[in-house]
Amino acid sequence: MPELPEVESVRRIMERVLKGRRIAKAEVVPDDIMQFGQNPLTIQEALEGKLVTAVGRHGKYWWLELEEKPWLYGHLGMSGWIRELGAPTMRLKEHGNAPLDDETGRPRFLKLLLETEEGGRIAFTDGRRLGRMWLSSDPTQDDRLTKLGPDAYTALPELDALIAILKKRKAPLKALLLDQGLFAGVGNWIADETLYHARLSPKRLGSSLTPQEVAQLRKALVDVLDHAVRVDADYEQFPEDWLFHHRWGGSKGTEFIDGKQIVREPVGGRTTAWVPEIQL
Repeated sequence: MPELPEVESVRRIMERVLKGRRIAKAEVVPDDIMQFGQNPLTIQEALEGKLVTAVGRHGKYWWLELEEKPWLYGHLGMSGWIRELGAPTMRLKEHGNAPLDDETGRPRFLKLLLETEEGGRIAFTDGRRLGRMWLSSDPTQDDRLTKLGPDAYTALPELDALIAILKKRKAPLKALLLDQGLFAGVGNWIADETLYHARLSPKRLGSSLTPQEVAQLRKALVDVLDHAVRVDADYEQFPEDWLFHHRWGGSKGTEFIDGKQIVREPVGGRTTAWVPEIQL
């Protein structure tokens, strides 16, 4: 599932191709589920001919700021993706090796295609239809975004504030990290990677952490996000000692990392990969 680094990566792609340019053509493929029932023609009319002034992101949500409102908002869901057509693109693990385009060159599972006056093209695709896009006003007024807490990459609470927050929480660390009201943008793999590097059990209650352990947790989260964002979420450029390369079940993963057993079990309502021998 695309998490904060992946969404930041596509935000940068859209910013590079669209910011400061006018949308000459917008193709919005009808999909009541993905568009929350909004009329695709209404979305198309809101986009065509408009100048893109900025591309924003908060947590796992992204949006296009236009010269006038409404603006377009989106979420990649479980396996949605945004790419510049004609340019190299990263692939999510969920995409496997299936072709991205059909035999005519049209993006498979296309939901949105934007073309600028200069000819740059951006495609939003989603085979599982779990992504979303909709028109709304300012991010400070959109119900989905106002429920989010601080962005884990751009606005992570400082150490003293984080100590105070976790001291009051009697939920497992895994559940707390996945709480978008606390750590907007953190998803399953980031949470597992952070806890692995912090050497903390996902089952530990937030209130049980010492100030030093909170510092370990915060540093691990910062380090993981910094690196993942720096390499545009390209997992092939993640360090070899990261749990990411081993955490997946079945043929995609392994049973051990550095000679220590990986346990996969539900924690905080989500499948969790962790190493009990070193995560205490």
